[in-house]
Amino acid sequence: MASDEGDDPYLWLEDLDGDDAARWVRDRNAETVAALTGSETFPRLQAEIRQVFDSDERIPYPGWCGDGFYYDFWQDATHPRGLWRRTTLDQYRRPEPEWDVLLDVDALAAQEEENWVWSNVQRLRPGHQRVLVSLSRGGADAVVVREYDLDRRAFVTDGFEVPEAKSQVCWIDPDHIYVATDFGPGSLTTSGYPRIVKRWRRGTRLSEAEVVYEGRAEDMEIRASHDSTPGFERDFVVRSLDFYRCEGYLLTTAGELVRIPVPEDARWNVHREWLVIGLRSPWTLDGVTHPAGALLATRFDAFLAGAREMTVLFEPDARTALSYHVWTRNHLILATTVDVRSRLEVLTPGDAGWQRAPLAGVPEHEQSFVMDTDPDHSDAYLLVSEGFLQSRTLRLGEVQGLVETLKREPAFFDADGLAVRQFFATSADGTRVPYFVVGDPGATGVPALLTGYGGFEQSQKPYYSGTFGRAWLARGGTYVVANIRGGGEYGPEWHRAALRENRPRAYEDFAAVAADLVTRGITTPEQLGIMGGSNGGLLMGVMLTRYPELFGSVAAHVPLLDMRRYHRLLAGASWIAEYGDPDREADWAYLREYSPYHNVRAGRPYPPLLLATSTRDDRVHPGHARKMAARLREHGYDVSYYENVEGGHGAAANNEQRAFHWALTLEFLWQRLAPPVSDAVGR
Repeated sequence: MASDEGDDPYLWLEDLDGDDAARWVRDRNAETVAALTGSETFPRLQAEIRQVFDSDERIPYPGWCGDGFYYDFWQDATHPRGLWRRTTLDQYRRPEPEWDVLLDVDALAAQEEENWVWSNVQRLRPGHQRVLVSLSRGGADAVVVREYDLDRRAFVTDGFEVPEAKSQVCWIDPDHIYVATDFGPGSLTTSGYPRIVKRWRRGTRLSEAEVVYEGRAEDMEIRASHDSTPGFERDFVVRSLDFYRCEGYLLTTAGELVRIPVPEDARWNVHREWLVIGLRSPWTLDGVTHPAGALLATRFDAFLAGAREMTVLFEPDARTALSYHVWTRNHLILATTVDVRSRLEVLTPGDAGWQRAPLAGVPEHEQSFVMDTDPDHSDAYLLVSEGFLQSRTLRLGEVQGLVETLKREPAFFDADGLAVRQFFATSADGTRVPYFVVGDPGATGVPALLTGYGGFEQSQKPYYSGTFGRAWLARGGTYVVANIRGGGEYGPEWHRAALRENRPRAYEDFAAVAADLVTRGITTPEQLGIMGGSNGGLLMGVMLTRYPELFGSVAAHVPLLDMRRYHRLLAGASWIAEYGDPDREADWAYLREYSPYHNVRAGRPYPPLLLATSTRDDRVHPGHARKMAARLREHGYDVSYYENVEGGHGAAANNEQRAFHWALTLEFLWQRLAPPVSDAVGR
């Protein structure tokens, strides 16, 4: 197979809106929709999934911004684009709170005749009456930013407005914001993100904004932020060198940049007087080497002045890893995992050092995470707990205070007779790889669906899914989640073990889990389907081309598949630190070995494949999936292709599209894995 991109016969499919490419997409969509949606099962399956997405009994997950309100973004059948709204705690405690609608995205889209999809909002502190709303067209990463007045419920005439781009914005004060965006030719990095950040004053043109920092084209991105904590007001500039390395600076009132001297690959944050540093690699200070995965704390001002006294808040071991940390007003909540099971504790700084205690309200046998805190004003926290078979519960707690249950989500499927089991497979190099199996422990000869990710330090933790519960488990299937290397399940070393030239370790891990499922009698290769998205879509492509005999069907969503050109498409250059640089001969030598698009061969036992993507995905180019489908079709393989015209990297922009996307995927997998007997959708 040719390794030079100039020999690519399907390069024309990268033309996003070209007539020939659009015609090809329409034809493939029509074939797939006709083949998968005509059964009696499909409309019922789609309706069951849609009911989960639109259910009024879902928890309206709130967020805080320090003004005493609970904010929420809500989508349902009546409001497919969504409502941004808020309420009080007293109202939120009620079964049906009274919500104050701040912005109706459906009404806005109709009024402006734009395909608006909600992205996010930046609030002005401490006043809170103004926000910067980010809206995308069709769900893309690129957004339009507009200033909105909460009191008037209207966009601000002649307010701050940033044209469509992959922008970063942050309030400084009512009349100034930081903005990193597309300022014109030469203002973006090769990854397509801003390389210049400016300070923009109200009443002036964006082109007149003052440059704060300018990075290089080969950087990943540049951004700035303002910390408005009373008494600790600070400004920061971050220069991202690549996906894992950055330089951080304190921007003084005199406009000077003071480097924060932590390792480039460390994660760090500043809260009041404290600097907390999470290590990705070992760091030696004053003769003491702190291991990768450790979390350290020191006083920020003293550290900038040269002091190097550190308090070790966490050190990993063979089974335990740091997941994240989050501040309340006076405490640090530390989240760790032990064999991919969550643990939460509270650390409190004081004159006698840091004290630690378990976080109150955390169920012992469920996965829990802190959804939000209010670090400017209180020690309150919002805690979500769930499991593969336990629907979500939202609790409100106060560190060293009471915990109350605010909301419980209903069970969206019958879990009677189902169980969650954890096993460990042995990979090719002897590494023990954990995975979870969900389903009837006594079942044999039933379809199994295995998923994984294995990249970018992203951990695959237990979670509740009404979609998979109704559309897979309730039909009698088994659901499996693999915790392969490349993720963050066991800290930075687990990720680094599958980085760049070591990428095949992740694929060997996934293959080992597949083989272990068969060895244990949980399934057979013919009845084992696999599914993954984005980097997980790359995983699916490698499984198809390297280990086809292990699987009965494959579904890949918004996948990365052409490792020769990935860095030239959209945000691809930002992932060179993860995969390698195809323009370097040494890197292409190993990338060529597993690049799915370059390893399609005739006469191989490839299982049926579904490729699903989005025209509006401006992160992973749909050309990856288009070209892979075309090449497989060239060799006569069973490949189905569906491309949503909007939806961004999530492949869907609203609940209707999400329900169709998942119904299409799960119907495809079930048809090819299950014997032709009656289904029990949503039993």
